[in-house]
Amino acid sequence: MHIQIIGGGSWGLAITRLLALNGNDVQLWCRSEDQPEELRQTRESKTYLPGVLIPDSVRIEPEVNADAEMVVYAVPSHVMRAVVPAFPFRNNPIRVSVAKGIENDSLLRMSEVIETVAPGGPVVSLSGPSHAEEVGRNLPASVVAGGVDAAAREAVQNAFFSETFRVYSSPDIIGVELGGSLKNVVAIAAGVCDGFGLGDNAKSALITRGLAEIARLGVACGANALTFAGLSGMGDLITTCTSKHSRNRAVGEAIARGETLEQIRAGSHMVAEGIRTTQSACMLARKMGVELPLAEATHRVLFDGIPAREAIEDLMAREAKPEWP
Repeated sequence: MHIQIIGGGSWGLAITRLLALNGNDVQLWCRSEDQPEELRQTRESKTYLPGVLIPDSVRIEPEVNADAEMVVYAVPSHVMRAVVPAFPFRNNPIRVSVAKGIENDSLLRMSEVIETVAPGGPVVSLSGPSHAEEVGRNLPASVVAGGVDAAAREAVQNAFFSETFRVYSSPDIIGVELGGSLKNVVAIAAGVCDGFGLGDNAKSALITRGLAEIARLGVACGANALTFAGLSGMGDLITTCTSKHSRNRAVGEAIARGETLEQIRAGSHMVAEGIRTTQSACMLARKMGVELPLAEATHRVLFDGIPAREAIEDLMAREAKPEWP
C-alpha cells in the first residue's frame, strides 16, 4: 500500500521501519525539531530510536503524499486535533491512530477527534503492548486493530502483519482506545509503587484493581468487557506497568523520588500520555458516574499537591468492599 506516516517520534519511526520492511510504499513526515534532514542522510534518530535504521526505500519529505491509501497518525494525543486537518488527503484513505490518550476538555477518543476535525475515510486504532524500542529491533509483539469498518481493519492487519508483529482485529474501537489510554494512568501509579519499593504484592494488586477501573469505565462508555482482557487492555497494562521502556512508569518513579510534575516534564523530550490522560479519565468518570479510586488518587498527587505516600494510605484505608459488585 501507499502509506503516509505523520510523526517521527520513537513509535512513528518503529512503525515506519516495520511497514517499509513489509513491502509497503512508505513516506514519512516529521517536524523540523525532529531533524528530518539528518534522518534522511543517516537513516537513524539518535534522539528517539538510536541504533534502529530506517530503510532506504522510505521517503522523508516536508510534504505528505496526498494520494496515500493509508495515513498513520503517530503524534501525541494532545496535538491530534491540530495535526489531522493540517494535512488534507484526496481519496478518503484509511486513517490509523496509534496515539493513546483521551483529549482534555472534549473527552473524545482519538478516533473521534479525527472524525470530528476531518470527516473522510474509516478510522482504525492500533493498540497493544508494543514498545518502539522492541518493535524497532524485530522483537516479537502482538497488537489489536480496532475499528467499526471490517475492510479497513483487514487492510491494517495486512499492512502491519509480519513474522514478528502479529495483528489481531476487533470491532470494539471504544474498548481498544480506552484500554490503551487508561493503562497509562495506572502505570504512573505503578511507578510510584516501584519507586517506594512497596513490593510485588502491592504492584500486583495495583495492576489488578487498575484493570477493574479501566473495564468499569470502558463498559459505561459502551465497550465490550472482554476487550479489557485482551491485548489493548490487560496486555498493554502489564507491559506499561512493568517495562523499563515505559515513560509513564518512569513518571511515577520520579514522583517517588520527590520530583515535581514541572521538573519531570522539563527533564524529558518524550511525551508521557498518562499525565494528561489522568485529567481526562477523572473527568470522564465523573461524567459517566463511575468510581475510579486509583485514577483519582493519581490525579491528587499529580495536580493537587497531595504527597504520594498520603494518597497510598488513603487508598489502603478505603472501606472494605466485595471484589466484584
